[in-house]
Amino acid sequence: MLEIRNLEVAYGSIKALHGISLKVPEKSIVTLIGGNGAGKSTTLRTISGLVKARSGQVIYDGQDITNMPPHEIVGRHLCHVPEGRMVFANLTVLENLKMGAYLRKDKVGIAEDIEYSFNVFPRLKERISQHAGTLSGGEQQMLAIARALMSKPRCLMLDEPSLGIAPILVRAIFKQIVAINQERGITILLVEQNANLALGISHYGYVLETGKVLLEDDAKTLRQNPQVREAYLGD
Repeated sequence: MLEIRNLEVAYGSIKALHGISLKVPEKSIVTLIGGNGAGKSTTLRTISGLVKARSGQVIYDGQDITNMPPHEIVGRHLCHVPEGRMVFANLTVLENLKMGAYLRKDKVGIAEDIEYSFNVFPRLKERISQHAGTLSGGEQQMLAIARALMSKPRCLMLDEPSLGIAPILVRAIFKQIVAINQERGITILLVEQNANLALGISHYGYVLETGKVLLEDDAKTLRQNPQVREAYLGD
């Protein structure tokens, strides 16, 4: 469904990605792991059009979407939940969800998807009229994912969903990421520093280091790799 071919990205004179290539099959969960500065977030930001590629291609659903404007990429049902959640703090939970559906005109479908979001994250229904800025970090992450679901994504990119969140909520969020993938068949590209957790729910994984793909394999094998265990799993 999603393929990156020899992607190069630079911030001024500093190269962030050195010709990386990766594939995300339809209805799979693929994870990118690596340390700070490895290029994980840059990869997602380039796919979603927020950062311009210097060279290489982003192929989505058979179409070249390299450097396409972000709103057009969302219109193709490829959605990005950014690091730091980026909820609209002064809007309520419900208003945030409606913002996620800004490209849609199907009122019945929008209402159904709001209800689905509340089924996925019941805590949001309890907070429906609260301003998003008053929610806990975990609740804001739930809202960011639910807001992305409102765009009816076929492919969902999640950047560090566990960052700064209480462990009990992290487990709840990851459980629902799996449910979204299985129930709705949504393809997921996951960037996550908690490598053990990410590889535990993924089908395939890539290890990025200084803007290059260092290793790739199915998630179970990668989880057992001594190099990965020492560097990212704390063994």
